[in-house]
Amino acid sequence: MAGIRIGLVGCGFVSELHMYAFRRVYGVDVEVAAVAARGDHVVEFAGRHNIPRVYRGFADLIADREIDVVDICTPPNLHAEMIVAAMQAGKHVICEKPFAGYFGRDGDQQPIGKHVPKALMYERVLEEMDKTRTAIERTGKLFMYAEDWIYAPAVTKTAEIIKATKDKILFMKGEESHSGSHAAHAAQWAMTGGGSLIRMGCHPLSAVLYLKQVEAKARGESIRVASVTGDVGNVTAGLKPEERTYIKADPVDVEDWGTLTATFSDGTKATVFSGDMIMGGVRNLVETYTSGGSLFANITPNNHLMSYQTSEEKLASVYITEKVDRKTGWQYVCLEEEWTRGYLQEIQDFMECVATGRQPLSDLALAYETIKVNYAGYWAAEEGRRVVL
Repeated sequence: MAGIRIGLVGCGFVSELHMYAFRRVYGVDVEVAAVAARGDHVVEFAGRHNIPRVYRGFADLIADREIDVVDICTPPNLHAEMIVAAMQAGKHVICEKPFAGYFGRDGDQQPIGKHVPKALMYERVLEEMDKTRTAIERTGKLFMYAEDWIYAPAVTKTAEIIKATKDKILFMKGEESHSGSHAAHAAQWAMTGGGSLIRMGCHPLSAVLYLKQVEAKARGESIRVASVTGDVGNVTAGLKPEERTYIKADPVDVEDWGTLTATFSDGTKATVFSGDMIMGGVRNLVETYTSGGSLFANITPNNHLMSYQTSEEKLASVYITEKVDRKTGWQYVCLEEEWTRGYLQEIQDFMECVATGRQPLSDLALAYETIKVNYAGYWAAEEGRRVVL
């Protein structure tokens, strides 16, 4: 096909990562031709990235006939509606995590995270995802779930080894944690669809679900998530104001600590943890224990480069890694963060899919299953029992 023209929705942190990746696609002619956002910052963003067209509304962007792919990098509560509208307008869609969530309905007591039963949230999220999935499939367009972890080199090498050995995965342990989001909306269930477990934990959850399916395919087996247990909490609630110097978490009605354990139909297990009070930069880790070995995917931190420095001032212009609160002392410096965390490989795969028509590695099935299991974890945590799927 001719060059692929991208319409970007949103101009925040993740949009910057996507722009970096789009500029490095090889073998496919790609241009980010338009960007849409409500704030004035979009004009500066477009100028800095040489994006020729700026829209102040989503409807105007999807009406642009020259746009082939809409890349949705907005807050989670806007995702489902935007996905369907863009695909019905004839566009392929890339959508950032999470795919869906419960963001409230008329009549809900506020704040919803404290008052709406998680069992009801689970039921309604599945209903909404089923509707969204049906609408997507009717368009015949590609849906690409922007889950960078399964493209991260440490995870793709884990998958390669599992395919080669055909060993049984007995247990996996995944984590994404840091010192809390700076975004005000991260504190509210109505904006994010949950707390740390869905905002960050969705990444390791997608990774363990993906790796288990890699194993199933390699061994010629059918494996699914059979049940889920979970626990959540607000462990920073008791902090005094002066104790919040470095910890940014200040939830309204979401958790800042969460864990879930999935039991698969073959009896094996995977545990996912996420917390908003972990100092020292972002932790992105997946450990895989098999019948024939162990695999530790240390996405970040890793020891590609370790630095010990004494002057914060001299390092003012140097990037160390995301969410680290200082640059002095011993540091794990993240090299080529966009490559290490899979953003480059993710966008490369998506652009090749648009060019050839094949399905992406990170697809609708993974997006759906991640949310289903995540909300089952919330349900299990609230009722203190195992939820059978």
